[in-house]
Amino acid sequence: MIPTVYLAIDPSLTAHRAEITYTWRTLLTGMGYSWCERAWGEEPVIIAYTTNPADTPPAAMVINARIERWCAPAQAHLIGSKQWHGYTLPRLADDQSTGQPIIANGCLYVPDDPIFAAFWLLSGYEEEQYPVLKHGYRDLSGTPMLEEGLLRRALVSAIGCWLDKQLHQFGLPPGIPRWPNGAQLAATCGHDVDYPEVVRWLEPLRIIGRQGLRGLGAALDIIGGRRHHWHFHSWMDLEERIGARSAFYFVARKGSLREYATGLPDPFYDVQAPHFRALFRELSNAGWEIGLHASYRAYSDRTLFAAERARLAAASDQPIEGNRHHYWHLDPQQPEQTLLLHEQIGFCYDASLAHNRYLGWRRSSVWPFFPWHRTLRRPIRTLQLPTGWMDDHLFGQKRFNPGDPHTLLTELRETVTQQGGLLLIDVHDYVYDDRLFSGWAATYRELWETLAAQGRVWFTTPAAIAHHWIRRATQIEAASTGLNG
Repeated sequence: MIPTVYLAIDPSLTAHRAEITYTWRTLLTGMGYSWCERAWGEEPVIIAYTTNPADTPPAAMVINARIERWCAPAQAHLIGSKQWHGYTLPRLADDQSTGQPIIANGCLYVPDDPIFAAFWLLSGYEEEQYPVLKHGYRDLSGTPMLEEGLLRRALVSAIGCWLDKQLHQFGLPPGIPRWPNGAQLAATCGHDVDYPEVVRWLEPLRIIGRQGLRGLGAALDIIGGRRHHWHFHSWMDLEERIGARSAFYFVARKGSLREYATGLPDPFYDVQAPHFRALFRELSNAGWEIGLHASYRAYSDRTLFAAERARLAAASDQPIEGNRHHYWHLDPQQPEQTLLLHEQIGFCYDASLAHNRYLGWRRSSVWPFFPWHRTLRRPIRTLQLPTGWMDDHLFGQKRFNPGDPHTLLTELRETVTQQGGLLLIDVHDYVYDDRLFSGWAATYRELWETLAAQGRVWFTTPAAIAHHWIRRATQIEAASTGLNG
């Protein structure tokens, strides 16, 4: 039995109803509640979302809808955070200094508008305020997301957790579990397969560039064929010992050194080669997932993108359900257009919304969600699995993530644990050898071993997580009424 939240939405918000109902459905799904929307003023409700708190139907909670923000979301601005009952929530310009909800006449009154804040973050308005760099990356220098570590606090799912806590205090039972078999959180890795086969004259230069003269021995080992990047079995053995499974994302478009030198940085391998076909059979038979690592320019051409998926499906002899973009390269100005391509091509899930430079969650949620398309004014039907950490954040990009790596990853793990979310990480295929990439694989192993020791963690593939979340969301929606756009 799925507990139900009864709520009403002020009719004066009708012009923004599609965005508002999307946000409520996303939060309630994450919380595990079905919903029943009632006509304004008709019956008592648990939550009233209103532009005029002085004139609402009887409700246990009244949330002050800031209509001026819904009218001009691009004008909102994040200035920091606030603490509500143990959760870090966003603070936007013109919010109260603390914004703490107050109890009056037996009703909890929320003066700020966390529902708008959740929509604003989930739909990407927040990130649009920052400069665009090469490859479409965003520069968050000097922002609260970076300076106050808010990327690592998952502010949207924190709003859902705070609402969930209030509902419990109103006497509602807990929502249905987010994860199966009593798990508190889910954890999985997607290995981006970029350089599984070394170029013997090029890789030594890269090693010297990373390590200086102390990397000379490793560079000579590469030249002599004593070290390599083909570490699929190494990752499988590591994960098998922990009881985990992961995904390997392969690039189906074969690039070249000439293209790389001219600004098209696709990898050089051929997924249709016999040794890759044999690898796909072995990975699949052992329970690992094969996904697409969309090429650098795949976002710009739907036909090209679909052909890459079809090519990998043919080479691996199985459907390709998930994707992550090479270099995180979505449409730099309109990432939602790339997310829409995922739906049109037929992916079950995507895992590309992450910051290349910064540790944490780009859209501020540790819960999977269906992204919002602003022009169509509806959710995109391909599920987004939020990626929280890429290996390079703590190595090549360390200057943008100052602090002790163990402490930073502990904060990520604690956020996911507190919010009952998903910890999806990106560890590249070629970084296993400690002589070539000192500490990279060890950091991953330590994090996964810590999670395993913590217990109540569902280790599985990204596709299994996506299927579970979609089934759960469908079950909740089937038990609900109202909240239609």
